Amino acid sequence: MQEVETDLDLISAILAGDTGSYAVLVKRHQRFVFTLALRFARSREDAEEIAQDCFIKAYKALGTFKQTSKFSTWLYTITYTTAMTYLRKKRFNSSSIDDEEQVLQLANNDSSFDADAVEKKSTYKYLNEAIAMLLPDDAAIITLFYKGEQSLEEIGQALAMDPNTVKVKLHRARHRLKEKLQFLLKEEVKELI
Repeated sequence: MQEVETDLDLISAILAGDTGSYAVLVKRHQRFVFTLALRFARSREDAEEIAQDCFIKAYKALGTFKQTSKFSTWLYTITYTTAMTYLRKKRFNSSSIDDEEQVLQLANNDSSFDADAVEKKSTYKYLNEAIAMLLPDDAAIITLFYKGEQSLEEIGQALAMDPNTVKVKLHRARHRLKEKLQFLLKEEVKELI
């Protein structure tokens, strides 16, 4: 049975010239980086582009990783800054979606095209829809805390915030998520009646 290499082992191999180890590192973190990028971009194409840019930037900057935090925290910091930069650039090229009501309407329009009715009724599906309705910062904090299982300190490092600020923002994001879930579930009850 082969031992699974840690992120630090892979990074050491990459820095020593084994560029093939980077594929293992990417495969290990690609799903979560993509999920986080999708929370910001809200379109699959944009999220794929952001995720690809993140891994390119991470590869180029791998020598600067100081190992004072987990690799995933460092990578999610890159994801956050790359997503914010991408969205700022995109905002100049297209109309801005600053209004939360417009985001809510877009999320509802997207959900109407969902063909799999069974999946739509699942709790997981509603949770993802509710997270998609949140503002990008709220969605990122919820995603990092619950899906990424990052501590408040790690989220603080990733988002360049004090852990206490993260705690307050997480509390507020949970409250907004609860409101979005109540809205979605209320609409589901209306459809059933």
